[in-house]
Amino acid sequence: MSQIIVITSGKGGVGKTTTTANIGVGLAMRGNKVALIDTDTGLRNLDLLLGLENRIMYDLIDVTSGRVPYNKALVRHKKHDSLYLLPTSQVKDKSAVNPDDLIKLCDDMKKDFDFIIIDCPAGIEQGFKTAIAAADMAIVVTMPEISAVRDADKIIGELGRADKENVKLIVNRIRPQMVEKGDMLDMEDINEILSIDCIGQVPDDEAVVMATNRGEPVIAMKDSIAGKAYLNIVGRLCGESIPFFKPPKEGFFAKLKRLFSMLF
Repeated sequence: MSQIIVITSGKGGVGKTTTTANIGVGLAMRGNKVALIDTDTGLRNLDLLLGLENRIMYDLIDVTSGRVPYNKALVRHKKHDSLYLLPTSQVKDKSAVNPDDLIKLCDDMKKDFDFIIIDCPAGIEQGFKTAIAAADMAIVVTMPEISAVRDADKIIGELGRADKENVKLIVNRIRPQMVEKGDMLDMEDINEILSIDCIGQVPDDEAVVMATNRGEPVIAMKDSIAGKAYLNIVGRLCGESIPFFKPPKEGFFAKLKRLFSMLF
């Protein structure tokens, strides 16, 4: 049975589209037939991360407006034959697609794909409401920074109000040394604030930037620690029990600093 997953975040720049691309490639590497739908109309970037920007003929708006069928707008990945992208428009705005349009499209695509993954615009405006409408599961991406976590908490609340009960968390760009010093939120802090099931903890890794610039998701890079984290995320989505890497314990002075901040 096809599963529809929306990947969302409370703010931009936390790695939502990078996460979409890597999960899509990872699922395709396992033999699944995967469609990625970019709903960030006006600000599309998923095509760049997949190296498909020069192969786009039609877009999401062409499909939902009835100009072309969805299979004509799909772009097949160059290296992964079972991965397809449905890009969105760079010139329209997010009101060009409504929730009913996306629900109908996903219902039509279910028969052809094992996974449909929707890259959601950041924030809680109309684009967010459209992107989450058809989803069976929502993955919230955040970073271990208080503003990003606060925005993620707001997104989780909005998902609850939309009756989306299957919500998972991915924490991106974790720097273990900063966590150890008490300069970055650790997973215990984040879990206490958000209280949802975490399926991914992705370390900060320069390889992500290099892979993005080449249009090759980092999950395919064997020596990348972020790539390995995304492989683990895909494994967990497929039902595997994979333990998390445990970051170094908080240093004595950092712990002391935390205690004093709580007391005063």
